[in-house]
Amino acid sequence: MLLDRLKADLAELDTRALRRTRRSVATPCAPHVRVDGRDMLAFCSNDYLGLAAEPALAHALQAGATHWGTGSGASHLVSGHYAVHDELEARLAAFAGCERALYFSTGYMANTGTIPALVGRGDAIFADRLNHASLVDGALLSRAELHRYAHGDPAALERALAASSAKRKLIVTDAIFSMDGDVAPLAALLALAERFDAWLMVDDAHGFGVLGPGGRGAVAEAGLASWRVIYVGTLGKAAGVSGAFVAGHADVVEWLMQKARTYIFTTGAPPALAEALLASLDLIERGDERREHLAGLVALLHGELALARWQLLPSRTPIQPVLIGDNAEALAVARALWDEGLWVPAIRPPTVPQGTARLRISLTAAHCADDVRRLAHALNRLEAQR
Repeated sequence: MLLDRLKADLAELDTRALRRTRRSVATPCAPHVRVDGRDMLAFCSNDYLGLAAEPALAHALQAGATHWGTGSGASHLVSGHYAVHDELEARLAAFAGCERALYFSTGYMANTGTIPALVGRGDAIFADRLNHASLVDGALLSRAELHRYAHGDPAALERALAASSAKRKLIVTDAIFSMDGDVAPLAALLALAERFDAWLMVDDAHGFGVLGPGGRGAVAEAGLASWRVIYVGTLGKAAGVSGAFVAGHADVVEWLMQKARTYIFTTGAPPALAEALLASLDLIERGDERREHLAGLVALLHGELALARWQLLPSRTPIQPVLIGDNAEALAVARALWDEGLWVPAIRPPTVPQGTARLRISLTAAHCADDVRRLAHALNRLEAQR
């Protein structure tokens, strides 16, 4: 029976230490939270600038709800697009250094809508092998020929581009890779896009607000400016609210508005969220102190950790993975940390390749130095005991 097979499949997940569990947080997003009835120090969230519970954003959201109500009422292209959405998109475009921007309800929708709108049958996508699932799914939905090049390897990408006779080519990459914390070689990728007449789509989910001058992201940090760049920024991580945007040349964004199914066929985001995001952009622009503190925490973690068997991956971003390898051991270490009041998620396949299970430490500007020292000392001790 179907249900029996499903139960057997769930049991197999348990056997392989791959079943995910969901925890329930009873306090606002912050380093110190109450979760499943316990007070914990959390290193889990992507709230890199500590804005998710920022009172100024809550006040802007409240004022937005008072003015606009709680819902948009329709899709953006019917009657669910409001003046404050226009204001937000103009502000996002200027912030990203682009001609125009389009606001999506989620980053997943931005990626799975944008890729099929740009390429299809007879075209080719060239994707970093460690791209986020939303980029992989967008590529599959497009029905374009998919080439996955070795992670962060421009030479491998060059060979794939040179061998392709596709009429349209799209290079797709994360800016910061969410499970490794490393930064894509964006300048080299853009040079290849120009040489082979390709688009370059950069998903800066984890760099927006964190990297670059004024938190303008990885593309700005690399000093790149080109009509070929299609920039995706996520607004539910460092920005502390919700949604995402795609920015680029005005004609590209107009095409996406006409063709991206995840934009066209969904109810528009509540306009009150746009009010909160406008307030968030103000804080991001003035957030150098937050970013400097965050960089100091990254350096502190690297200085305090003294691991012999496990490996802290080389990352200069708030994503600090500790590679353990075995699924069961990664889970056991995460449980041991949990028992000490430290919440660090264990990441296992298929999110990461087989044999590379890890702890994914996420640092935020809301953490303090003592928080990081506590975690580092616990990890040092646990490794020595195992």
